[in-house]
Amino acid sequence: MEPELLKVMRSIRSLSVTPEVNDWLANTRHPGILHVFDQACNLVNEEKRVLSIVTTEIGNGPFNLVVENRGLFSEKIQFGSPVSISGARLSIGDLTFSTRDAKRWSPGPNWKKLHDSRSGIQSQCAALTMPNSELSDALRRSLTFAFASGDLSASMAIASKLAGLGYGLTPAGDDFILGALYAMLIIHPQEVVNQLVNEIVSTAAPLTTTLSAAWLRAAGRGEAGPAWHEFFSALLHANSVQIQFTMNKLLATGASSGAEALAGFIGTFISYAEVEAG
Repeated sequence: MEPELLKVMRSIRSLSVTPEVNDWLANTRHPGILHVFDQACNLVNEEKRVLSIVTTEIGNGPFNLVVENRGLFSEKIQFGSPVSISGARLSIGDLTFSTRDAKRWSPGPNWKKLHDSRSGIQSQCAALTMPNSELSDALRRSLTFAFASGDLSASMAIASKLAGLGYGLTPAGDDFILGALYAMLIIHPQEVVNQLVNEIVSTAAPLTTTLSAAWLRAAGRGEAGPAWHEFFSALLHANSVQIQFTMNKLLATGASSGAEALAGFIGTFISYAEVEAG
């Protein structure tokens, strides 16, 4: 009885998954540990795709497996810990996570609804304060104008200069691109934007960190985190109080990640207004 009891004690219940998590588990053959933090453990596979195991303090995300809070990952997982997958069960060292009963969270906003409301969103963005950015004005302006005008060649050229620019797990250049991609997904019709976004992501992702590339690829799939969902909803409802509240949540993301991404988003809509004005 004792070994079985110990096994149960080491099991951690999974609360929510995304389609990307399920696909990662189904198609990964050689998983490994990328990062270990107190509330998160990032795994990577042979295709450099990322799966993030996170506690409820971090919550949902495009490639997040959200699990119960059962202590700090940093105290239970080391970089040398073995990682294995068996169906819906993921094992890391002595910890096991089963996704079988986890709820599915959808990371894709309603881009069609957002696109249909792009004029109103543009008006809302015109009234917002542009967050500070560590990137040069020239690079930022070049990227947002290229994205807003749908110029694929220019977008890829500028994105390749910004990708990986900066420090940290998600450099400032990538964060800015991420926000600009979200704006692009709203500005342009879906039949046009999918190719644009996929080409840009294919250009930028290999030039940056593994984790940052995962976020760019998520944007390429039309996926965003909950804070962005809330921000988009506030923009749709033109609720100035809620817009500021959700902006503050985004600005609190990372040291500067949220600010850079918001700058990319707002800046692209400002450029879009210039494109529309001719």
